[in-house]
Amino acid sequence: MTVNPAIVPGWGRSRRVQVWVGCGRVLGDLDRTDGGAPPLEIAQLVALIRRVVAARLSDSDAVDDVVQETLVRLLAARGRLDGRALGPYAIVVARNLVASHWRRQSSGRRLEHRLVDPREPTAPDERLVEREEAQAIRAALDRLSPEERDLLVGHEVDGRATASLAADQGSTAGAVAARLNRSRAKLRVEYLLELAGEPSTTLCRPVLLALSGGDRRRQAALDVGYHLLECDFCAGLSESLFDRRPSGADDETSIAIRVDADIVKVRQMGRDLAVRLGFSVAEATVIATAISEIARNIVRFARRGEITLSAVVDGEVPGVSIVARDAGPGITDLDQALEVGYTTYGGRGLGLPGCRRMMDEFEITSETGRGTTVTMTKWRRV
Repeated sequence: MTVNPAIVPGWGRSRRVQVWVGCGRVLGDLDRTDGGAPPLEIAQLVALIRRVVAARLSDSDAVDDVVQETLVRLLAARGRLDGRALGPYAIVVARNLVASHWRRQSSGRRLEHRLVDPREPTAPDERLVEREEAQAIRAALDRLSPEERDLLVGHEVDGRATASLAADQGSTAGAVAARLNRSRAKLRVEYLLELAGEPSTTLCRPVLLALSGGDRRRQAALDVGYHLLECDFCAGLSESLFDRRPSGADDETSIAIRVDADIVKVRQMGRDLAVRLGFSVAEATVIATAISEIARNIVRFARRGEITLSAVVDGEVPGVSIVARDAGPGITDLDQALEVGYTTYGGRGLGLPGCRRMMDEFEITSETGRGTTVTMTKWRRV
C-alpha cells in the first residue's frame, strides 16, 4: 500500500495535506499552521486509523485487530513524537500492519494444502543472518565519533555506571546519561541504515535521528509527520527507532480476562513482574491495584478481553507497561468516565480515574460498539 500526499494550494502560512491510500481517499485534512495548530488527540485518530485499514481489508475482525494494534503502538510512541507527527505516524503503522497481514495470508494460502507446516522452526541461514547483524553493528559503531563509541563501550560492555564515567570526564551523571541516550539513538539509526542501505533523500538521516532520540523540537522543525507520509524509506524504518521497548522475550505476557479468577491471576502476575524489575513493595502494590481495576472493568462491562504485561525500558529507566483491550460496548463519554465519583453500577467510581492517578502514564481510547483499549505505564524511581 502506498501513501501519496497531494499538496493543496495555499502552502504559505497554512497548508493542508490530503492523504490518499491506493486510489481511495481515506483521510480528509490534517490542518497545521506555522503558528502551531493544536496536535490531533489519540481519540480523534481512531476513526482515521479505521478508515485507512478498512480501505485495504474486508474482514471486519482483521480490521479490528489491526486498529487495536495500531493504537497500542501509537500510544507507546506518543511521548517521543511531536504532536503533529501523530496522525502521519498512525497511518504509517497501520499501513505496515496491513502489509504484514497480507504477507501472512499469502504464506498461509501457499501451505494450506499440506497436512503439516514444512517450515523449519529455525531458519537454516540463521548463522548467516547473525554474521550480517554483527557486521552491521560494527559498521554502525565505526560511524560514531570516538567519544560516543568509548562512552557506549564503557557503559554497555564494561558495565561502568554513569557516575563512574562522569567522574573520569569531570562531568555529572545526568549529563553522561543524556549523552548515552543520544549515542544510542545515533547507533540505532546507523545500524538500520547499514542493513537497509543508503537513505533516499538527504533529509532522511536527520528525520530518523530526531525520531530515534525522541527530539520533538527537532521533529517539528523537520516536519517529520509530512516526511513520513512522503518517504517510504523512513516510514519502513520509523517503528524500529523508539527506545521504549520490551526488555526481553520473557518479559511480555498476555492473559485472557473473562472471569473473576482471571483478575486475581493477572494482578499477581503484574505484582511479580514489578518486584522482579526492582520496584518497591509499595510501588508493586500500586501497579497490581491498577491492573485489577482495569481487569474488573473488562469482566463487568465487556465480558471478555485481554491484558498484556510488559517490562519496558526508556533509556536506563525500567518500567511496567499494561495494555488492556476488550471488544465490549465501548465508552460513550470518556471525559465523564474519568471523573472521580462517576459510576454506572453503584460502586465508588474510582476505577479509571484511580488508575490514572496511580500510574505515571495513562491513555484510553474507546469506540462505541467496538471496545476499549487502556495503556498504562509505571516507571521505577532511580
